[in-house]
Formats: sequence, structure tokens, C-alpha cells
Amino acid sequence: MSGSSGRWADFLRSFLDAFLRAARKGTEQPGNAQPGKTKSGKTPSGRRTGGAPKPSDTAERSGVRSGATERDYDYSESPGQYGDGATRDLTAAETRGLRVSYAPQVDGDPDPGEIVWTWVPYVENDGRGKDRPVLIIARLDVDTTAGCYLSTKQHRDFVSIGSGPWDSQGRESFLSPERLLRVTHDGMRREGTVLPRERFEPAVAALLRARGLSG
Repeated sequence: MSGSSGRWADFLRSFLDAFLRAARKGTEQPGNAQPGKTKSGKTPSGRRTGGAPKPSDTAERSGVRSGATERDYDYSESPGQYGDGATRDLTAAETRGLRVSYAPQVDGDPDPGEIVWTWVPYVENDGRGKDRPVLIIARLDVDTTAGCYLSTKQHRDFVSIGSGPWDSQGRESFLSPERLLRVTHDGMRREGTVLPRERFEPAVAALLRARGLSG
């Protein structure tokens, strides 16, 4: 009888050990994932628990959305808005000494023949303005150029330069003869594109005629 009892006790111990091993395997997570996280670094709710921010987070903080066009940028501190390099209207002396040239160089600086983006103050000169494309038509000195802003609205004496990649909607653009602007290297936000010479020269000649300048 005692032999039967011993065999029965051994059977129960073996059964209990097997049961406990199976239970432990069922509670272990595969790999080295930490409790409460998946391998992707997310909690079960789907939130990220660390690592680099998502691209959309970075874009939102910088004021630029993914796939943004020019109108999507935050221009609250645009180059050309403040300081010695601010974009402004040419003085009378600068206008008289204007010498038109065509010398585009895609080098990160504004050059004659290029369409660049810079802050353009409103004519009221009250601190308001708008970041917009400007065609550079002349160089004043090593760090300073002269240009005319572009508009997609045609007004009296405005000169067409056609359409191009500076406008996200591919609309026809016009040079405004109303104002000649000083654009410095520091005041330019970015180079846009080069206007072909065959479009640059007749457009600028018409612009100068509208202003009564020889260039």
C-alpha cells in the first residue's frame, strides 16, 4: 500500500511541475520587449514611448506642413523683414544709378535674372508686408541687388513674364513697375528659379519704359 502511495505522490508532483512550466511560458513575452511596450516602441494604446519625433511633429513645430507650398510657410520672422538687410524701396539716387544686367548664378545669393523669395513691405511702410517672389534685375553692390516684385494680378502697366515654378498654381505673373526694391543677400529667404534671358530682357525693358528709365 505504501508503494502505491509513493507512486501516486510522484505522479502528482510531475503533473504539478509540468503545469507550472506551461503557465510560466504563457506569461513570457517574445524577444526583449519591455513590459507595457511592443517591439515598435508603442504602448498597447498606440502612443510612442520614446525615440525621434514623428516627421509630422517636426513639421508642425517649424511651421511647415509636409508637402507645403509657399503659402503654407510661417513668415513671422522672414529674412528681409528687419535690420540692415531689410527689403525696402530704392532711394532716388539708387534708382538713377540703376544698371540692368543678366547674370544668374545658382549660388544661394540673389543675382540678376533670378526670381527669389523675400519679405516685401507694404507701400504704407507701417511694418506690415508679405513674403513674395521678386525678380532681380540689377546689382547695386557686392551684397545688394535691385528687383521688382511679382503679382498674379494684372494692373495698368504691369508687365507679363509668363508662368513658372515660382507660383504653385502655374498662374501667369506680372512685374510691378510701381516699386523698385533693394534686396540684400541676408534679406533673401531663398532662390526660386532663373528666368530665361529671352523672357527677362523684353520684360525688364518694358518695365523701365513704364518708369521712364533708361537702365
